[in-house]
Amino acid sequence: MSRGDELVRVDGLSKSFGRTRAVRDASFGIAPGEIHALCGHNGAGKSTVVKLLSGQEAPDEGAIRIGGEALDLGSRQAAQRSGIALVDQELSVVPSLTVRENLLLGDLRTSWINRRRASGRRFRALLDNVGLRHVGLDQPLAQLSMGERQLVEIARALGQDARLVILDEPTATLSDVESEYVYAAVRTVAASGRAVLFVSHRLGEVLALCTRVTVMRDGAVVATTPAADLTVDSLIVQMLGEAPDRPDKRPGRAAGDGAAVLAVAGLSVPGRVENFTIALQAGRVYAVAGQLGSGASDVLRAIAGLVPAAAGDVTVNGTTVRPGHPIAAVQAGIAFVSNDRKSEGLFLGKPVGWNLLATRLPHVARLGVLDRRRWGATLAALITLCGLGGERAGHRVSLLSGGNQQKVFVGRCLGRDDVRVLVLDEPTRGVDVGGRAAIHALLRSAAADGMTVLFSSTDLEELLDLADVVVTMHKGVAVHRHDGDVAGAVLLREMTHGGGNG
Repeated sequence: MSRGDELVRVDGLSKSFGRTRAVRDASFGIAPGEIHALCGHNGAGKSTVVKLLSGQEAPDEGAIRIGGEALDLGSRQAAQRSGIALVDQELSVVPSLTVRENLLLGDLRTSWINRRRASGRRFRALLDNVGLRHVGLDQPLAQLSMGERQLVEIARALGQDARLVILDEPTATLSDVESEYVYAAVRTVAASGRAVLFVSHRLGEVLALCTRVTVMRDGAVVATTPAADLTVDSLIVQMLGEAPDRPDKRPGRAAGDGAAVLAVAGLSVPGRVENFTIALQAGRVYAVAGQLGSGASDVLRAIAGLVPAAAGDVTVNGTTVRPGHPIAAVQAGIAFVSNDRKSEGLFLGKPVGWNLLATRLPHVARLGVLDRRRWGATLAALITLCGLGGERAGHRVSLLSGGNQQKVFVGRCLGRDDVRVLVLDEPTRGVDVGGRAAIHALLRSAAADGMTVLFSSTDLEELLDLADVVVTMHKGVAVHRHDGDVAGAVLLREMTHGGGNG
């Protein structure tokens, strides 16, 4: 493709933060009507490129051109006025507002006068285009699921008069069905002649949706390749320089060794889960597999005591844990890792070391006073265990990549005698392929050391790679339990269609 065919051109972009050079001489172009992927492992520089394109950061060197015109982007508003719309991976919708009010946020096209009348028909069409025909404009956003909120955010960006639409991990929180609505909307946008930059860790969707793929590694662009010429494996090689090692799936104990550590019987959450039952042994990795809204996430939160309305029997080593009591769950030895590390997990303004040790302060203190020697020894062991590098111990967690943030969140629960069951909701959401392999290795190692690991996931590849046992769910009901190897097609059918033949 010649430069004359491009609508958007990134030329020689460079950006440094202190001594860290996040982007080095990055160049690529996007044609009108093209869906162009930007891929790379966490820390590769793609997030910084997105910030430069969307006006959140200014480049040290290089230029951004649309239609041959060099742009001076000093803010998100300036980028929007220049025809650039961004759907960020962090939701910016406001639950306390209505859907209509959220669609109006940041809208530079509709005046404050008669906004309701002028916006109604256009907003209705935007919601319909992303599969939200059932959602009313005046419905409170708080009533919508996380997936539906993501679709509202996407609808808002698609409604801007943009020449370049950037989607940064737009399907990370969506089910397969919801993702299909996003794909259809993105194809519609591209068909109108606009350029689309699509950032995703889901490599299968990248190859299915995009025309070309630009790969970054260590801040530099290493390749731009037609998607038709790539496979997932060859794309991984471009991203990492080599294929990542997959952890041995079964270093843990075989089924039947010992009594159940965690036993769940008749667990129910009104309107969400009905009569869920499972028994988990030490040394194995269990998965509850289901699309968003299947009840899989609700099961894990209920086990962790975070659903007050939950009913049923939960026991750890024979000791009953009352549903709806998170402190009782912790005291019984259940540790929970949420699917939202930034809102429900990490102290973003605190250092890595503080985050790793926040839940084990009695272990590093004497008579209520922190023991610096214990603190240092425990922290050093955890840093090594998580593969974070000792130089990061004093860094604020907010400065880490998504993969390293997740390592901190998971690592907080490891190496503890008081944790018998580790429960993780979507353990690698928003994490690149390299970070994903590292987190899987941590969980396999924890199981090998005798811990019971239970996770939920909507990601078929993760289920096949990590779990010894998979329980599929559909519409709040457990469909089937699979011990050992199972075909991905079987899991996908049960997750999307349940146990029926339709």
